[in-house]
Amino acid sequence: MSTLITINRVYYLIGFVVMLLVIMTLRDRGNPKRFTTALFWFLFGGIFLFGDLMVQELGKSLAYRIIGGAVIVIALLAGCGLVGKGEYQMSSESERVASSNRLKNWLFLPALMIPVVTVIGTLFLKGVSIGGVYLLDQKQLTLAALCVACVAAILTGWWLTRGTPLHAIRQSRRLVDTIGWAVILPQMLAMLGGVFVVADTGESVQKVVSLFVNPDNRFMLVVIYCVGMALFTMIMGNAFAAFPVLSAGIALPFLIHLHHGNPAPLLAIGMYAGYCGTLMTPMAANFNIVPAALLELKDKYQVIKVQIPTALPLLVVNVFLMYFLVFR
Repeated sequence: MSTLITINRVYYLIGFVVMLLVIMTLRDRGNPKRFTTALFWFLFGGIFLFGDLMVQELGKSLAYRIIGGAVIVIALLAGCGLVGKGEYQMSSESERVASSNRLKNWLFLPALMIPVVTVIGTLFLKGVSIGGVYLLDQKQLTLAALCVACVAAILTGWWLTRGTPLHAIRQSRRLVDTIGWAVILPQMLAMLGGVFVVADTGESVQKVVSLFVNPDNRFMLVVIYCVGMALFTMIMGNAFAAFPVLSAGIALPFLIHLHHGNPAPLLAIGMYAGYCGTLMTPMAANFNIVPAALLELKDKYQVIKVQIPTALPLLVVNVFLMYFLVFR
C-alpha cells in the first residue's frame, strides 16, 4: 500500500523550508557573514532535499562520502564562527503588547498543539488508510505525526495572529539565526550515537573498566556507571545516545550479569543519571541553549548555570538509589 505522508516527504519539506531561509540569508546585507551562513544552511538543507537523489544517481558509497564531506564543512563553518545573524523585520513594542493583550492565553495554543496532535496521530492513525492509502508512514509513525502537528500549529498560528506564510518563514529565520549552529546538534549527535553503537564502543568501555576497577567492587561500578552516564551524556548531548554504550559496557556485564541487579530499576536510574548530564551541557542545545535564545538572555549559558546546583546532588542521589535498591 502507498502512503500519503512518508518520512521522505517530511524530509523534502524540511529541505524546502531551509532553502527558503538560504535565499533570505543571501539577500540580507545586514549579515556580515551572509555567504558562509547561507552555505551552512544550504549544506544542511541539501542533505534533506537531495540525499535520496544522490543515492539513486551516484550510488550509496559515493553519496555517503559526499554527505560526509558536507557534514565536515558544516562543522568547520560553525567551529570557525562563520555562522552569523542578520537583520529582521520586527514589530514594535506597542504592537507586541497589543497583540499579547488581544490573544491572551490563546497565544500558547500552537505550541500545545504540537505534542497533542503528535500523540493523537501516533495512537489513533496506526494502520488507518483511505482508499488503500495509509495516511501516515507506518514505519516512522511518530515522526510523520510530528510533521502533521507542526503544520497544524503553523496554520493555527496564522489564524490567531492574522499573519502570512512569508511572515512565518521570516520569523523562522530569525529564530534559527538566534539559536545558530546549535539548532542542528540533536541530529548530529543522534548520528554520532549510531556510529558509537556500530563501532561496538560498549565493548571497549567494558575492557577499560575491567583494567582499572575490581569487578567485585559493586559500589565503584555503580559510581562509574552513573557518573559515566552523566559525563557521556554531556559529551553526546543526549542520554538516549549515551545509554546503549554505557549500559552495554558496564550495566549489562557487571551490574546485571555479575552482581544480579534488577534490570528495570537499574537501567531506569541509569537514564536518570544521564539526565543529570543533560542539565549541565550546552551540547543538549534543545534543552539549554534554545531556551536561552528564546528568552533572549544575555548569557547563553545561564540556564545551565542555574541547573548545575540541582544536577550534581541529584546525581549523588541516583548513585545511592541504585546501590541500595536494585541488587538482590
